[in-house]
Amino acid sequence: MGRRRSTRCSRTARCRSRRPRVAIEIPHSAGTAKPRLVAPPLTCDSHLHVYDERFQAAPGQSVMPRATVAEYRLLQARIGTTRAVVVQPRANGTDNAVTVDAVAQLGLANARGVAVLHPTAGDAQLRELDAAGIRGLRISAHEPLQGVCTVDMIEPLARRIEPLGWHVQLHLTADQLAANAAMIEGLPCRIVIDHRARLPAGATSSHPAFVLVRRLLDAGRTWVKLSGPYLDSPAGGPAWADVAEGAKALAAAAPERMLWGSDWPHPTGEGREARRRGPVRRSRRLGAPRDARRRILVTNPCELYGFEPPQPTLPEETP
Repeated sequence: MGRRRSTRCSRTARCRSRRPRVAIEIPHSAGTAKPRLVAPPLTCDSHLHVYDERFQAAPGQSVMPRATVAEYRLLQARIGTTRAVVVQPRANGTDNAVTVDAVAQLGLANARGVAVLHPTAGDAQLRELDAAGIRGLRISAHEPLQGVCTVDMIEPLARRIEPLGWHVQLHLTADQLAANAAMIEGLPCRIVIDHRARLPAGATSSHPAFVLVRRLLDAGRTWVKLSGPYLDSPAGGPAWADVAEGAKALAAAAPERMLWGSDWPHPTGEGREARRRGPVRRSRRLGAPRDARRRILVTNPCELYGFEPPQPTLPEETP
């Protein structure tokens, strides 16, 4: 009797193991399968946004579709990332509660935030944000009529945050970057350039924005986010070949200053194919070799955002 029950149980277990797993649909993500290329341990998604209806949108800003931390964790589980940098969304203006809350949910061991403030912010507020895991301020002025901050706020904000060791994250068009080159090169703090410097389709190394970014990279205190190719690609995905060359050239010039970001939940609505690709495949398409990919996905975020670096791998013992 016991043997029959044991046989029956083993058959049941085999049947259960053969049942197809139900694919979980992830909000704002086109794929359900795990990427074939496994992300290195402690891979960081250095650019995402959270939209939570518990936090009211700023006056005059559009209410965005919900994109919560719980939903983002589903994406993390699928693509294999561990760490995350939550960037304050324009919809919430200078009230950074949604970003601070998201960082707290994800945990300070593996999450950081980038806030949005005006130069009038008080020192106490800066200290509170620093304690909450904020490590930079974003100035998103590529659409001046809709932006929360303006280009003329960059310099005073940089002076305010330099003592904290924060960076300014600049989301400007390529033309805006080139037009403000002298000011940007004179900033006292570290700099992060958003979305591949928004280099337009077909841009080469002679483009004024590319020339500026190369100088900034060579100076050793600037990083570039390899994200949002769909923002400047008339050709479209999944390769976005018309903007890929500029990103490849930047990655080849200074892999130690590149970051990767998913841009989840893709607030412009144009990144459907980007949602399907994992971080390793995206960085491979930029021509980055294995060691460079590890720098982009793991090491560089540790250096910029202050994450605990990965423990060195011990050599295997020999008999």
